[in-house]
Amino acid sequence: FEKIQCATKRLALDFEEFPDLTHENEKRTAVLLNGTFNFHFDIEGLLQKLKPKLSRSTRLVVNCYNPYLSVLYRLANWFGLRKGEVPSVFVTRTDIESLSRLSGFDVVRTIPVGFIPWRWFGIGTFVNRILAAMPLIRWFSFSQIIVMRPIVQDTKYPSLTVIIPARNEKGNIEAAIQRMPNLKASDLEIIFVEGHSSDGTWEEIQRIVLKYSDKFNLKSLRQTGKGKSDAVRLGFENATCDLLTILDADLTMPPELLGRFYEAYRQGLADFINGTRLVYPMEGDAMRPLNRIGNIFFAKALSWVLGVNLGDSLCGTKLVTRYDYKRMIAWRNDFGDVDPFGDFELLFPAATLGLGIIDVPVRYRARTYGTTNINRFRHGFILLKMTLIGFFKIRIGKSP
Repeated sequence: FEKIQCATKRLALDFEEFPDLTHENEKRTAVLLNGTFNFHFDIEGLLQKLKPKLSRSTRLVVNCYNPYLSVLYRLANWFGLRKGEVPSVFVTRTDIESLSRLSGFDVVRTIPVGFIPWRWFGIGTFVNRILAAMPLIRWFSFSQIIVMRPIVQDTKYPSLTVIIPARNEKGNIEAAIQRMPNLKASDLEIIFVEGHSSDGTWEEIQRIVLKYSDKFNLKSLRQTGKGKSDAVRLGFENATCDLLTILDADLTMPPELLGRFYEAYRQGLADFINGTRLVYPMEGDAMRPLNRIGNIFFAKALSWVLGVNLGDSLCGTKLVTRYDYKRMIAWRNDFGDVDPFGDFELLFPAATLGLGIIDVPVRYRARTYGTTNINRFRHGFILLKMTLIGFFKIRIGKSP
């Protein structure tokens, strides 16, 4: 938080001192409730009173004592190992989920912290990180950090930039424009990013930009680097709209469904919208069986590593705000530049920064032109390596 979001700190002792944060957009505020839930007899009322003062970008960071270890806190006070009032309210994860929904909040991340006091053992900090990553054991921590986001619907229609990375996709360029739906965005910007094609894709993009310039705000860029990740970064860097999304030029994700991503964001359901291709049957040979197994594996693996529920980690279509993407760049600079595809480098910070992620199911279509640029074994090994890096840097990395 200090590096990316909250450089200054302020203490509010009551609601009279609590600032109005509703005007915030690009600026981010984290509201820390440190043990407050464990001494409050109307948590729902507290959250309902807080919400009108928060913006969509605000996050509540709640430190709660473990309800299953309540007897230990009482014993610690009894033996003089702990000072202060004994916690009187202990809420379970189920309670937190219910209270947040009743109050118009969404729980986006839960992090167990503290298993053995570091003062007692020099290796305590390292052991705590390991235990926090262990299934079942992780829920026996002394406390847990719960990150909550207020559900705030946009009354306006934010502007949207659609990035279309294209390599050897000449036959799909015009169809991408012809099939672009009416998204109702206040402004729609479409940026083609061409990457070293050999089939005339760049020339086709130039023709389409000229042909449809009266109907759409079209731009074209050429990569100097390589890979989809580099193409997406180049497009995002040159985008000017409020929201950013990706449409793969192979059109296996139908352009007509982009409106569902846009509306999911506008309705306040999440601040990071992720496509999933694994709900409905796929068309024809859109994805080979081994690739499907790999996609399921990585979705489950990342869900565990990041502590969020992901239906599909490798769907190319994702939507994020431009100002959140700037924070992702800052996060990436600290984490390391290791993703050649672009999916993980968006999902990792989306989970870590508590954006809130929701999956939008799409029916995956078969290609009508060209061939895939993915090598399932070589690229699968790279994804596995990135998953392990995420485990060590996020799951058992620096304590929150």
